[in-house]
Amino acid sequence: MQLSTPLEPADVMLVLGTNDLRVADHAAGLYHQGLAPLLVFTGGIAHTGDLLATGWDRPEAEVFAERCRQLGVPESAVLLEPEARNTAENFRFSRALLARHGLVPRRILVAVKPFMQRRAMAHHAVEWPEVPATTSSWPGTFAQYCTPDLPADKIGPILLGDLQRLWIYAARGWSAPVEIPAEVRQAFSRLVELGFTQHLLADA
Repeated sequence: MQLSTPLEPADVMLVLGTNDLRVADHAAGLYHQGLAPLLVFTGGIAHTGDLLATGWDRPEAEVFAERCRQLGVPESAVLLEPEARNTAENFRFSRALLARHGLVPRRILVAVKPFMQRRAMAHHAVEWPEVPATTSSWPGTFAQYCTPDLPADKIGPILLGDLQRLWIYAARGWSAPVEIPAEVRQAFSRLVELGFTQHLLADA
């Protein structure tokens, strides 16, 4: 689910909204390291009543941008895309937003939660293939990722659902194909047997 690609400076950082504010914290850190001068916060009110529900009454993009402002990111470095409801739309709508501002980045940096790296780049390969991109999240193990607000019994099914989406979305043409090692498929099947099914696509 993770990629070990080296960080490279970019013209624009896409900050993909989710239920984990640590993505915003990480993006602010990358900004202060000088890795991108402009941040596009992308994400609407995409989830209600499921494991990714935020409980926020505002788009994820607005909440993330506010957090980054609190962490010293200036308003001049912020663009908001508050409509996207999935990862493909994060890229598609952000690209359109930048075009409306007359901006055509030569390289983008994508800030995501750790287990979204591979899927984010698979969507990038379909939605914005002509612009090179790298992805970044904070390091750590599964156990280190979990918190009292995001416990293992919640994150486990979310992670499993994200893994399933790698091959389901590729089959539907929504993201690029990703090679899934046999041992990962076997682990997926075993976890499904154990009941980690709350975030799986029912029609897959």
